[in-house]
Amino acid sequence: MTFEQCKKAIQPACAHSKAEAERYFASIAIPLGSLGRLQDAIVQIAGAQRQAHPSIKQRTVAVFCADNGVVAQGVTQCGQEVTALVTENLNRAQTSVCRMAKRAGVQVLPIDIGVARDVVGDKLMHRKIAYGTQDMTQGAAMAREDCIRAIEVGIEMAIFCKKRGDALVAVGEMGIGNTTTTAAVAAVLTGADVEQITGRGAGLSTEGLVRKVDAIGRAIAYNAPDALDPIDVLSKVGGFDLAGITGFYLGAAAHGLPIVADGVITVAAALCAVRLCPAVRDYILFSHASQEPAGQILLDTLDAKPFITAGMRLGEGTGAVAAITLLDLAFSVYDEMPCFADTAIEAYQPLV
Repeated sequence: MTFEQCKKAIQPACAHSKAEAERYFASIAIPLGSLGRLQDAIVQIAGAQRQAHPSIKQRTVAVFCADNGVVAQGVTQCGQEVTALVTENLNRAQTSVCRMAKRAGVQVLPIDIGVARDVVGDKLMHRKIAYGTQDMTQGAAMAREDCIRAIEVGIEMAIFCKKRGDALVAVGEMGIGNTTTTAAVAAVLTGADVEQITGRGAGLSTEGLVRKVDAIGRAIAYNAPDALDPIDVLSKVGGFDLAGITGFYLGAAAHGLPIVADGVITVAAALCAVRLCPAVRDYILFSHASQEPAGQILLDTLDAKPFITAGMRLGEGTGAVAAITLLDLAFSVYDEMPCFADTAIEAYQPLV
């Protein structure tokens, strides 16, 4: 499926299914609205799946792995070699998200969309667009056509998950330097000051943070990305992981898959996807509020209220997997609790 075909296939979530789920929640023998945002999430999932009693029993977290040429500007604590090492560890189920996903009953789908060297692993999806992006301070991070190719890889991965039976998907990333590209994309799309929106990433020193802010400012000034054109923004100051995740949101929405966003990087891609097709917003659940400064700004821009506020900033999709465990608990109430009609308890009535 091409990018244009995917956009045309996306429909708003089913309002009837959401209303039915809300009515059923009101009949369960619990105080009205007492599960809060978790209750809202189940209603949202019902609308995405177009059924009042949805299921999330089979689920996958897709982890998009890519390198970023801007690391040449000294904006990271470690080198690009770490991206390849962690990508191969994802294949061996030896990363944080893999351990959490095993406990939570979530499959992990690692995707090489732009790692700077060849990586090996029988569980990896090999979809490399290029060996990392170019240094965005010296020109566009990637060609526009390569950005669209990366988006289409994301669409392909969403279709893959749908075809193998997933009812819910989540998304994560791995890529040294990607909090730099994320801050650049977020600054352009939200209009926030670079200094305000840029954080320390994986423990950057104060001196490193100064270099990071400077690099982002120079990249935006040099490339002049068009804030009204998310593909222009992604191609000029983004990364292959961001573009792939953007496509994953689009593909999931086109195929009725609710999708759980992780932290700041995946939320920046969510904003790109929503700007490309507003109906995508119906399908995205936001797991947690990242500690990165751009995190809350992006969530506010999307009018998103995550389940978890725990100061997380690990990435890989770990926050999304943590949120899925909360959804499981909420579904245990939705699927298994008796209704007021089956008990001696008088139904709660809305307060006026």
